[in-house]
Amino acid sequence: MGSSSSSYAPKTIYLDVDGKVQKVVFSRHCSPCDIKELLCSSSNIPRNTAIMMVDPEGALVSIDPTMPTNSPNSLYKVISLSTGQLGEKEDMFQNVLSQVAEQFSRAFRINELKTEVTNRLAMLEKRVELEGLKVVEIEKCKNDLKKLRDEMTSRGGGRVGNCPCKYNFSDDGKKLNPRRDVPSYPKYTLSQETIEALKKPTFDVWHWEHNEMLSCLEYMYHDLGLVKEFNMNPITLKRWLLGIQENYRSNPFHNFRHCFCVSQMMYGMINLCNLPEKMTLTDMGILMTAAVCHDLDHPGYNNTYQINARTELAVRYNDISPLENHHCAVAFQILSLPECNIFANVELEAYKQIRQAIITLILATDMARHGEILDSFKHKVDSFDFTNEEHVTCLKMVLIKCCDISNEVRPTEVAEPWVDCLLEEYFMQSDREKTEGLPVAPFMDRDKVTKPTAQIGFIKFVLIPMFETVLKLFPQIEEIMVQPLRDSRDHYEELKQIDDAMTEAQKKKTENMSLGGKKK
Repeated sequence: MGSSSSSYAPKTIYLDVDGKVQKVVFSRHCSPCDIKELLCSSSNIPRNTAIMMVDPEGALVSIDPTMPTNSPNSLYKVISLSTGQLGEKEDMFQNVLSQVAEQFSRAFRINELKTEVTNRLAMLEKRVELEGLKVVEIEKCKNDLKKLRDEMTSRGGGRVGNCPCKYNFSDDGKKLNPRRDVPSYPKYTLSQETIEALKKPTFDVWHWEHNEMLSCLEYMYHDLGLVKEFNMNPITLKRWLLGIQENYRSNPFHNFRHCFCVSQMMYGMINLCNLPEKMTLTDMGILMTAAVCHDLDHPGYNNTYQINARTELAVRYNDISPLENHHCAVAFQILSLPECNIFANVELEAYKQIRQAIITLILATDMARHGEILDSFKHKVDSFDFTNEEHVTCLKMVLIKCCDISNEVRPTEVAEPWVDCLLEEYFMQSDREKTEGLPVAPFMDRDKVTKPTAQIGFIKFVLIPMFETVLKLFPQIEEIMVQPLRDSRDHYEELKQIDDAMTEAQKKKTENMSLGGKKK
């Protein structure tokens, strides 16, 4: 019992505090920190101060429960370590560290290595930018496989109707995925002949594969000075264009080739009308980007179907231009990806204005607003003012509308296949509408429409009036854009006369056969 109770007995030490004896009692089970706080308090020293304790001979005494006891005749003294002393130690430690760091730097040539690594990175970035990591053979194999698969599908009767489109790619669905890899489409070197042809509405869009169209679009952005104006990273531009292509579906008409067609016509009009001399480079960027994005993720069924079928898009956008609103949303989803954001280096306020302008232009492509937009432009065109923001915005809306429905401006051999593609898409919709018991527009019904009847009214009452209004502002488009429309109208009217004559002849033949049967 005795030895057990003695282990719990408190311990007593005596301190010299300002010449007076101070008795300190503490448990043998106190921690050193608790004892230090007790000693600071007893010696009138602030808590958490670094201290040491010495005996009458100046020897250090450890501050812990095992410290030896003393008597009032042999007092311990508590001494605080001043900040000055600590500061000197810290300075000395910093000096030692600096010397060590300097020795390491000399030994391993850190600065030289840093410079060398920076230079090598710059060289690699330049190579990636110039060459685009030309995986031509891999990309070519992919394209060959796609063509073979499409050809087999076509021969197997997998397609609806008959579309003479040169290229048809299977629908892989939406692919709005981040692309952190280096863009892999090969960088084509455009000939001078191709560069000149790109600027004209006569450009044949059927002769180009997807990778070549991507390279042409990339060239347009560089040629117009948009890469420099918006401080675009060339690699980001490549990734953005790939993201755009992957988010166009493989519809008969509303596909990536249509996107390229509209963008090329916009590029052509910018050059033909000398727009960079009259408008800003920001305006050029808005026009081109809106053209590239204007039909993103088009499902192949128009707004009328969306609204009548009460689709998710129609519900989401309250029956107000559901497709055009969707195209805008997908466009800015792609731009929201850091690796695809071609406007990443644009100041926030400028970006907000660019975003709003692109949305305005894409929404203007809804044909339900055609009359409203054209009437507004007609009121402005006779006194048009390029310094008036409202006038310029209205012009940009009309320009994207012209480009969106400009196929008939092109030569007949380029334009006519587009009519077949559009009718195929129309017939797919009308067949589905009949199956679902929805209203069917006569111009989309395969039992009622012909190619001439589909085109004559559209050219006469939509295309020619709009282009002739633009002609007032830009007389240079008459020969190369407006006259081809008039020729196209005449062409389809001739075809209609032939169709009518053949129908009438067939009708008379049927009547004669019927009369002959009755005489017998």
